[in-house]
Amino acid sequence: MGAHEIRIRLGGVSRQRAYMITTRPDFPKPVADLSQGKIWLAGEVERWMGVHRRPADNACTDAVDACRAVW
Repeated sequence: MGAHEIRIRLGGVSRQRAYMITTRPDFPKPVADLSQGKIWLAGEVERWMGVHRRPADNACTDAVDACRAVW
């Protein structure tokens, strides 16, 4: 999975935001760094998203800051 696919899976975030997320210490490490960009294992990215995905907007009531911190 490349950066573009990750951006799509994250809901269409900007390239800058995708970079911020993919360089987090807890984000899976890329398996390859090709001339066209880094590649991650889709399963690892999906697992990471399952743990770190921001709740739907209506679920963010008292935890607005916590929601923003994830994305």
